[in-house]
Amino acid sequence: MMKFNKLTPEEEAVILHKGTELPFTGKFLNHHENGTYICRYCNAPLYNSEDKFESHCGWPSFDDEIAGAISRVPDKDGRRTEIVCAKCGGHLGHVFHGEGYTEKNTRHCVNSLSIDFLKK
Repeated sequence: MMKFNKLTPEEEAVILHKGTELPFTGKFLNHHENGTYICRYCNAPLYNSEDKFESHCGWPSFDDEIAGAISRVPDKDGRRTEIVCAKCGGHLGHVFHGEGYTEKNTRHCVNSLSIDFLKK
């Protein structure tokens, strides 16, 4: 049986009910330490710090994920692609392609409330 971390009401609103934190407010927006970003709900490794970049969009951005860590789901708005933790299904944010921010041309736009960090 999977063990889940206790969530604050704010984390629950984002992770379980697919909410979005306010832009430019997340604790990992301007975070630049080396390590691994993990799912706040189930602790699954999601992103390596070297894949984080500054997109000035208001949320932490990554141009790659740890293999097998992220599932992509059509968003209910019919336009965007939602990203969720592949292990627990917790809402992380959305993924965008073709914006030209990095060579990989991919931006995972992630809520800080959806993730935690393990320092290397």
